[in-house]
Parts: sequence; C-alpha cells; structure tokens
Amino acid sequence: MFGYMGKILRVDLTDGTFKDEVLKEEMVRDYIGGSGIGTKILYDETSAETQALSPENPLIFMTGPFTGTNTPLSGRHAVVSKSPLTNIFAQSDIGGSFGTALKATGYDGIVIKGKAKSPKYLYITDEIIELRDASGVWGKNSYETEELLKAETDMKAEVTCIGPAGEKLVKFASIMSDGKDGRAAGRAGLGAVMGSKNLKAIVAKGSKATPIARPEKLKELIKEFAPKCKEAMQGMTDFGTTVSHVATEESGDMPIKNWMEGSWHEGAEKTCGQAMAERKILVKNYRCKSCFVGCGRVVKIDEGKYAPVDGGGPEYESMAMLGANCMVDDLEAICKANELCNQFGMDTISFGSAVAQAMELYEKGLITLKDTDGLKLEWGSGDALVQLAYKVGNREGIGDLLAEGVVKVAEHYGPEAKKSAVAVKGMDLPAHDPRAFFVLGVQYATSNRGACHLSTYADVLEKGVTYARMGFPEVMDRFEGKDKGRLNAKMQDFCALFDSLKLCKFLMWGGVQEDNIEAWYQAVTGEDISFEELMKRGERIVNLQRMYNYRLGLDRKDDTLPDRILKEPRGSGGAPTQLPPLEQMLEEYYSVRGWDHNGIPTAEKLSELGLGYLCS
Repeated sequence: MFGYMGKILRVDLTDGTFKDEVLKEEMVRDYIGGSGIGTKILYDETSAETQALSPENPLIFMTGPFTGTNTPLSGRHAVVSKSPLTNIFAQSDIGGSFGTALKATGYDGIVIKGKAKSPKYLYITDEIIELRDASGVWGKNSYETEELLKAETDMKAEVTCIGPAGEKLVKFASIMSDGKDGRAAGRAGLGAVMGSKNLKAIVAKGSKATPIARPEKLKELIKEFAPKCKEAMQGMTDFGTTVSHVATEESGDMPIKNWMEGSWHEGAEKTCGQAMAERKILVKNYRCKSCFVGCGRVVKIDEGKYAPVDGGGPEYESMAMLGANCMVDDLEAICKANELCNQFGMDTISFGSAVAQAMELYEKGLITLKDTDGLKLEWGSGDALVQLAYKVGNREGIGDLLAEGVVKVAEHYGPEAKKSAVAVKGMDLPAHDPRAFFVLGVQYATSNRGACHLSTYADVLEKGVTYARMGFPEVMDRFEGKDKGRLNAKMQDFCALFDSLKLCKFLMWGGVQEDNIEAWYQAVTGEDISFEELMKRGERIVNLQRMYNYRLGLDRKDDTLPDRILKEPRGSGGAPTQLPPLEQMLEEYYSVRGWDHNGIPTAEKLSELGLGYLCS
C-alpha cells in the first residue's frame, strides 16, 4: 500500500508486551489514516462504559498517507482517545517532527492500552522497541524531558511527552513535541490519558522512507503548488498566526473578557505578531516537517519580571485566550504564561478559559482571596495569569479546581457561575466568536469533540476562501444563516480528510483546492479515485465519530451553544448586535447530513456509508 508502512504497533503497558498488527487494506480504504483510523479503532475497542482514565481506554497515535512524503504541510499526526475533560470522543492534531519520525520506524501508528506499574517511556527505532524506566524524567517539564531522553537515546530522535500537568491528570493536559518549539496535541486532555497510564514519553528514530506510487508526479505537483502557497502565506511566515490579530479584533471575532465584551483595539495592537517583531521578542520562526511556511514563533525574553522566556511563542489562539479573553495586554506576561503551559503540558485555550472564568468569578465575589492564597485575580493582571499557570500545572490551591475545566468550576460555585463556563459538550470555546461569523455557531455545536474551530474550519469561507467543486464558488455573508448548515457539513467532511491524510488546515489560506488534494492523493497512493470519493470517506469518519458519541447518550440536546453566545449581544466592535441563528442552521445541517430531527444518523445514511452494522 503506497503511502503506508503497513503495520501498527500494539503496546500493552500492563504486562509490558508489544505486538505488530497488519494495517488492513479495507481499513485504509474506508478510513484513510490519522484520526479516521484512530476513530475506527476507538469505536471498535471501547464501550459506553469505558472510562477515560482507565487502563482500558486506548491512546492512539496515528500518521496518515501523506506523512513523510513531502506533500505540502503534511508533517503531522493525530492522537485519538476518550477525553477526560468532556468524557466523549477526542482527537487532537499535532504538527512538528514526531509523526514523521514515528512513520520512519516502519509503523503507521501506535495503539497503547493498560497502565505501567511505574513511570515508563517507549523507545522505537528500526530495530528496537523497548519500554524503559522513566523515573529520571517523571516530574520534569516537557523541555527538560526531551533534552534528557535524547541524551539517553539518540540526539537525532524525536520525542513526544507529557509534562507535570499530564502526570497530575490536569483535565486539559496536552501531549508535547519538539521540545522548546512547543508543538502540542493540546485539546481535550489527552495528556492526562497518557499520564494515567504512567507513560511519560515516546521516543522515535527511524530511517525508513514512506513508499510513494508516483514520486516524480508528486514532485511536479509540489513544484507547481509551493510558490503560490508561499506567496499567499507570506504574512504567516513573517508574523505567525497573529498576523491578523488587529483585524480579528475589529471584525468582532476575538474573545474579550470571557466573551462579555466586543472591543479591545489597543490591547490587540499591543499583542499582535507585528508587535512581537517590533519589540524584538521574536527571534525566528519555526517550521514543522514538510512545511515551507513556518508560522511557528520562537521568542526570547532575557530581562524583566517575566524573564527568562526561551522557546515557542504564542500563536493566535494562545495570544487571544491568554491576552484578550483575560484582558492582559502585557506581551511579556503572555509569552511567559504560554511557555509555562508548554512546559507543564497544558492546552493554552483551556487554560486561558480557566483564567478568564476565575477572573469573572473573582470580580463577582464567588472566588475570594482566601481561595487564591491572597492572589488578586483582577482583569488584565499579568501576574495573576502567570501565577495561575504554576498553580494549575501543579494542581496547587485554586489551581486544583481550575484544572478540572470550566464546566466543573461552574458546578462548584453554583447557579451564579453557570454563565462563566463558555463551553460546548464540556469543551471551552476556541478564540473565534460565532456572533461574528455565524457558521461557527453550528460548527461548534456539532463538532464531535466539543467546541472546535478546526473540526470544520468553515468560517474560512466567510473570510475569503472559496471551494467551487464543493458548491461554494463565492465568499459567504458572515451574518447570514441560510446555507450554513450545508457549508458546515461539507467542511466537516473536508476537514476529516485533512485530519486523516495528515494535512495542515492552514493550507486553505495558501490556496489549496479540491483538485490539489485529489492529485496529491493519487500520486502518493496510486489510487485513481476522485475528490468526491475521498469526501465520502470523510463523511464516513464524521458519522462514525457521531455514533461514538450517540452511544454515550449524546444527541440534539447537546448540539447547542452557551447562553452568552446565543443570547447576549457584544454591544460594541465588529459584531455588536448579531446573534447566531443556531436552530435554523441546525435544521439545515441535519437535513443535509441525512440525520433525523434529533441529530441521529438514520439507518439509510449509515448503510449508504458502509456503517449499517451500527444499527444493530
């Protein structure tokens, strides 16, 4: 099978055994790779009773057919499991170098079950598979862990690991790669799943090449596409994903003061990518494998109260959630908090949500100085932001509660705190507001992992991108609800393709079109199928994820948005009065999907997708 190594590594941590499993052709045909194959394994090998932090819950690392092929922006892998934060389906996509290194060892992925009796790390090369003692790095942060494990194994190896937050089961703990460059499988708390298994890290180094059916054709396609993509994405190369930070605030898309306000223009100007460059905090940019864009930031701060900072800098989501959503405009404080999240191994989105919620509850008098050991959780406080990173990462004091996520915090403080938990299906919102781009409303409500901007990424079609072959030849009105259900469904399937092939979704800003995906797939795999046939596989994956959640009891009642987003206008900024027409969009979405009124895939739809066995 071109594009694949042809096997998956099975690891049982309980008894310390390994087993090679053949990657079956029908699995590849139906689910492609990455999160698609991960979803299939998770569904088949768990039940509704499987607990997220139990030894029985599998932790699945999976590459895709494009990983290791030089297909543009394909240096990625997926991590799939049941989330301890939301207790539903979870996938977290990550760039960097580890996925490529894993595939070079001869494996398309790893499925990990059980729990080791003591801390371990997994070491994989062309010839070696070993579980090694990790007591020497247990308790170390992600930067230290990578450095120590490379020294112990091979300096050219790649490491993916958890920090102290994962060890302490912080419910939004991330899995980190690339050391100081801070690539993260951030959302849904899969670092806690890894910690619950006493698995500190996986170290991989291989020399095997991914087989490509038509290598010369792929080279030709890349040569044609790359210059146009580079030109289109030059702003991201220069200033990272915060290149449009000010414009994002002006449009009303940026979360401000725990989603309560609409304008923060001066703050956005102080915390944008251009400001990082002007103040010489930015040292250079970082590129994942197979990437020629380099949107990653490398920052360095040697002086001041938040020094030292040395490593991966905040991207847009981090900058907005740690900055605007907490009203913090101190760039050094944001960079420090971002670095602490990387070192502890915590999702910056969920951590920023937790801090903003805590600041709101402090303002309302529900959280007191007694709760915080004297730390004033005032809006805009850089000190509070940084100190809470230590407290949450170590589960100390108020941090122990915040580490449970915003929904649990709201439950703890009672009805008055309910609105402070801005989340869907237990997952706090990422840094884009559905009141500014309506498709985000149905996107967040129907995402299978909870509120997520990347499981659909449909708002790019409200911001300038078009896809004629999918039926969207023109940029769509962001304040119009009509046709957004169809848009969401199609883009969910499209993004399922990206997550399974292993492509970075920033390619959409680089001009990637349906024809590119089709041609790259045919060149890599040698399978001459159409883009529309690939989209059918994406649809199958989305429906299987939906059925996983349905087995857990989720349906239409869970496809909703928090009241703050549905019912409370922002009052100022680029979207001062608009509210997303969720019910209108949902009805259209279910209809396009072939689901019933309760949002359940019908027997006819499941049979059409080869999932008829789920009806029994």
